[in-house]
Amino acid sequence: MTDRTGTTAPNPAPTAEEPTVAEPDPGSRSGTRAKTGAESRAESRAATGAATGAGTGAERPGPFRVRPIATRRGPDPKQDRAARTRLLVLTAAAELFTARGFRHTSVQDVADRVGMTKGAVYFHYPTKEALAVAVVEQHYARWPLLLAGVTAEGHGPLETAERLLAGAALAFREDVVVQAGTRLQVERPQIDAELPTPYVDWTELLAGLLSRAEALGELRAGVRPRAAARSLVAAFFGAQHVSDVLRERADIVERWAETSELLFRAIRAE
Repeated sequence: MTDRTGTTAPNPAPTAEEPTVAEPDPGSRSGTRAKTGAESRAESRAATGAATGAGTGAERPGPFRVRPIATRRGPDPKQDRAARTRLLVLTAAAELFTARGFRHTSVQDVADRVGMTKGAVYFHYPTKEALAVAVVEQHYARWPLLLAGVTAEGHGPLETAERLLAGAALAFREDVVVQAGTRLQVERPQIDAELPTPYVDWTELLAGLLSRAEALGELRAGVRPRAAARSLVAAFFGAQHVSDVLRERADIVERWAETSELLFRAIRAE
């Protein structure tokens, strides 16, 4: 079998643990009485939970649910050392995909970056596509963690949406897996795997939050939640792309804060 770099990959069907490698260093407005502050906060938390599927105990699918991508995979690590090595390889691949893109990154490049043999890399990720898929899957795995953290803060749905996007901007600046996953999505025609369609989950999540915000009277009259969600997603990912091109995302947090203030002021009820 050959990968896209033209090199021959071994046919990995390992039954033992990984090969030996150097250990890396590692308030509703219609109420008949004014609500207390506690009641209003509780209502906002309930509304946010309904929009995100969090904290309700329900088995309802939500945005960013796990969707394994079909690809060849290496064995699941059974030892801590193997798990650390696998993460080291994944991070190195993410760094290279971010800097060079999928086409100009080879498995040998990844092996050289982590000081391993190419065969050791293939043990964990049998093809270059498998490496790309793993990075994209980890990119999407970041967002449920962000969502859970912001939801736990107990804000209303509109502020939850605002804080989620601010957290995503920080992730785009700091997290190489997030950066690489986004570039790989743009380069999806070059990758022999069916990657998730980008932007859909973010649009669905924000549309749900804005619908709940509308029910609570947090949206300006005439604002349509789904249209506003689409605009927020377009603005956010446009801002991160411009920041990437001009400043390698060094200023994404500041640039998104400017855009966010303008957009949320436009949709928030006075």
